[in-house]
Amino acid sequence: MIPAGYMAKHVVARPDWIKSERVNDVYSVSNCVSHDFADYINYWKHNGYWLFNSPEVIQEVAAEHSLDLTGAILFFYEVYEFEYDEDEKSWMSFSPEPSFETQVRQPGAKTLDGYDVVTFNVRTSPECSPLSCNSLASEIETNGHCLLPSFARAKELLEEGKFASSEPGPYRIFAVYSAQWP
Repeated sequence: MIPAGYMAKHVVARPDWIKSERVNDVYSVSNCVSHDFADYINYWKHNGYWLFNSPEVIQEVAAEHSLDLTGAILFFYEVYEFEYDEDEKSWMSFSPEPSFETQVRQPGAKTLDGYDVVTFNVRTSPECSPLSCNSLASEIETNGHCLLPSFARAKELLEEGKFASSEPGPYRIFAVYSAQWP
């Protein structure tokens, strides 16, 4: 897994359309259910994975643009170095967008919350997390944060085609960690 960066998110409780009592809230990488702290791309401070290199960069963007981080949870992400193409049924390498500096600083402490499968059809920022966005957590067993329990399970489900009819891929696997604000 490769350090991909940070995001601050406003986490929401399980929406009604996810018919799984196991799910308490949604820690997805995508912005569809639990929203990012801002429409951050327009500030051009993100890295080549379309995340942030450090929590301080998020705090700087918030301060510069009067964005409220109250209640926002800080997440740190690692990404598997291959993405899954459901049409070819194969894993292909990918890399961060080279025009953005990608120097991700590791958090001092982090707690692994689970693994998310995320679509990248446009090949820039995270698009959809089918476990939450398409309610696949109603059919696939997840943890209380609507995440998969292991990398191996995420990879297995992709290769079995469990995400194929949700959103167009390719799909990337992210390790989702909660981290402490500096």
